[in-house]
Amino acid sequence: MTLDALKAGVLLLFAALVQVSITSNIQVASGHPDVLLVLVIAVALLRGPAFGAAAGLVLDIASFQTLGLTSLLLTLAGYFAGRLGEVTRKSSAHPSLIAVSIGTIGVGLGSAVVHFMLGETVSASEFFVGMLLPTLALNLLLAYPLYGLCRRIFPVSPRERREVVPVV
Repeated sequence: MTLDALKAGVLLLFAALVQVSITSNIQVASGHPDVLLVLVIAVALLRGPAFGAAAGLVLDIASFQTLGLTSLLLTLAGYFAGRLGEVTRKSSAHPSLIAVSIGTIGVGLGSAVVHFMLGETVSASEFFVGMLLPTLALNLLLAYPLYGLCRRIFPVSPRERREVVPVV
């Protein structure tokens, strides 16, 4: 458990540095790939909601943005991705695509609401077509490779099989 926490911390710190230094320069329309969000979702799918919720502050510390805004959204996305991973462990063929889609849309809408409450406005068409759709497409392109990396770093242990012994 502590080894997993250490591996997750190092991986998310590295992802935050990549996010701030490299992927912030990649732009399609007004959308940017969100490596940290995709990694938080991948770790949460494999290790549960506690790991996903604990990953929130990493990007705020590395990027010096409004403290709490990104961490709150990443914490919520990580928690709900972990819950989704628990619920759909066997029933979904592509949990990373589903979770990244829901997480990207949720974080984008949450960020738009919070920025609107802070007094920053953007038109709806510019937000949806210019920012959210390109970010969603870029995050979906990152979903499989980063989920595969996380599956190698955090191998899924087989679940215990319990037998029902009839009482005679």
